[in-house]
Amino acid sequence: MSVARNKFMTAERIDYQGEVFANRVRRQYNHLRKRFARQNIDCFRLYDWDIPEVRAVVDWYAGHLVVGEYVRTQTGPQWLGQMAQAVAAALGVAAENTHVKKRQTNTKGSVRYRRMGSQKKRFIVRERDLKFWVNLDDFLDTGLFSDHRETRVLVRDMAKGENFLNLFAYTGAFTCAAALGGAKSTVTVDRSQTYMNWAQDNLKLNKLWGKAHALVQSDTDKFLIKAFKDKQKFSLAVIDPPSFFRNRANQVAFDINRDHPQLLKDVLKIMVKGAKIFFSTNHQRFEPQFNDLAVKDIKELTPQTIPIDYRNRKIHRCWMISV
Repeated sequence: MSVARNKFMTAERIDYQGEVFANRVRRQYNHLRKRFARQNIDCFRLYDWDIPEVRAVVDWYAGHLVVGEYVRTQTGPQWLGQMAQAVAAALGVAAENTHVKKRQTNTKGSVRYRRMGSQKKRFIVRERDLKFWVNLDDFLDTGLFSDHRETRVLVRDMAKGENFLNLFAYTGAFTCAAALGGAKSTVTVDRSQTYMNWAQDNLKLNKLWGKAHALVQSDTDKFLIKAFKDKQKFSLAVIDPPSFFRNRANQVAFDINRDHPQLLKDVLKIMVKGAKIFFSTNHQRFEPQFNDLAVKDIKELTPQTIPIDYRNRKIHRCWMISV
């Protein structure tokens, strides 16, 4: 009679993976920490699936660790916790400052920012001369996408005197960058009131909040219809949509491969001549369809917008569109 095999990894295999994983993260931390300290950056990536059999990501948040697993059946329920313990021990991080998250590689049709808890524990991280609130426990994402650290520099450098629009804005990090760069006005749009409140907190944290900055809780398509009707015009914009989302209550669904051409056409209607649009996506199989856009120029900026700490040079793609 045959004996069924255990579908999970053995304890010995998990211990071995924990050791090589922790050693890799320790080396990367020692390599990066001084470089980023000189730049006043205390939020950066330490590991991004560097070892093929250890499907994880590790981020550093000002003395806290976030260890995420790309979920697969073989690892079993204990694997992520043991990997997190190994990394925390290697870097001397206390258990209460070590946070674990499970990530799905196929999220089509799922909620983009699913609430995981309600601890409401936030603290401040630095990104050069900007500061942001992060929450490492209540949501899958933390409040800051560090892979766009360099893109925010580009936005800040171009923002002086511009009327800036931030669509799918999340917690408003791009808005803070534009405001710090001297934008004449900003409009920040997201369908979540939670994230609009968070964006306001970030603006206040950086002493940027004021009458020039509007926060709009709205689906993007509804905002664009109203903005066009009201003859609003913008000269600089960031569009960083999710790959997919579905709002059954409002019968709204979005698929970036299917819907980005129409989204960009609708945005172009409210941009002035000569305006610049940053368009970005983290969809790993994105297929750009830009041929029908009535624009002056489209330039891919991906290589210069990926920070040095991201081994995955396709963590996102980014273009600058000249109107």
